[in-house]
Amino acid sequence: MSTAKQRIESIDLLRGIVMIIMALDHVRDYFHRDAFLYEPTDLSRTNGFLFFTRWITHYCAPVFIFLSGVSAYLYGLKKSKKELSVFLFTRGLWLVVLELFVVTFAWTFNPAYPIHNLQVIWAIGISMIVLSAIIYIDRRLILLTGLLLIGLHNFLDGIHVPGDGPASLIWTFLHDPGNFRYGHSIFVMRYPVLPWIGVMAIGYYFGSLYAPAADPEIRKITLLSLGFGAISLFLILRGGNFYGDASHWLPQGDVVLSVCSFLRVTKYPPSFLFVLMTRGPAMIFLVFAEEPLRWFGKRIIVFGRVPMIYYLAHIFLIHALAMLAAVLQGYRASVMVLPTRVNQSPDLKGYGFDLWVVYVVWAGVVLMLYPLCKYYDRYKRTHLQQQWWLSYL
Repeated sequence: MSTAKQRIESIDLLRGIVMIIMALDHVRDYFHRDAFLYEPTDLSRTNGFLFFTRWITHYCAPVFIFLSGVSAYLYGLKKSKKELSVFLFTRGLWLVVLELFVVTFAWTFNPAYPIHNLQVIWAIGISMIVLSAIIYIDRRLILLTGLLLIGLHNFLDGIHVPGDGPASLIWTFLHDPGNFRYGHSIFVMRYPVLPWIGVMAIGYYFGSLYAPAADPEIRKITLLSLGFGAISLFLILRGGNFYGDASHWLPQGDVVLSVCSFLRVTKYPPSFLFVLMTRGPAMIFLVFAEEPLRWFGKRIIVFGRVPMIYYLAHIFLIHALAMLAAVLQGYRASVMVLPTRVNQSPDLKGYGFDLWVVYVVWAGVVLMLYPLCKYYDRYKRTHLQQQWWLSYL
């Protein structure tokens, strides 16, 4: 097996793992009884198993967006700077359109749904649009830009712009999660883009570690050093509540909840500590993922090669299974045609299952999606050169 192939497989393996983990959180939203009552990170009501069921999924968005930056750099090795910029810009716009219309419909099954949740696909799309411009500047400035956006944006936590005017909209778009109305539609901005742009920019910079001429040993040393450095900095800053997250940790009534409090960092927008906590272990994993894949790993990378098809299909599948589950619990199927977020729907009062059911459904969703992803992976690899639109999916 060639080094280049190992590098590609290590990225696909990590991406595949986070895609699988991501589905766990979405199944929990649609199936767990307690999801309708409280957040799993609410330390006054949660337990360790539920908390970590949610916490492990925190790795998904930052890892995926970082790897999107890496993939953008590798794609650019085969294209001119202008071709890469055009691709990133147009693909970013396409992702925004998907978020607004296709993804929103998948979550709700309601074509008249007036609320648009601008979430991870939106954040990736906007970050790609911005990256399409900053790839023209010096690579060291790209790194500096990414570091500043990730490391310093928490100084802005105390700034809020009330109202519905343009200034409030811009600030919501950049940093402060919130809602805004346009006509009859409400847009829920859960992924302000400043730190996510930084995560993708850093991914683009470190994409050079995977260039064909890159030294594998230097790559491993760099990733290990950065990974352990990020974890160490997280432990220092979090331990003393020095900087990096608006929510401080406090000792709780028992050891497990104290650990939960320590790890309960802010995702919306991702705090500096959130990025350190998730990026550090991911970089270390990439080093060990360069070992030759075994049977199980070869199945996991199938999901990592076709993340968009998997993402879209898994939402539709989870929602359809939840509709069936609601009917089995005595509800009308139409209650899953949602006027709001599933765990806020008044028509679903009393619906839901124990957490073990969530894990069973999650495993079933992943297994059911494997044949589709395997087929599309094969189709994409054999037709990519002839059908340009496959690059957008």
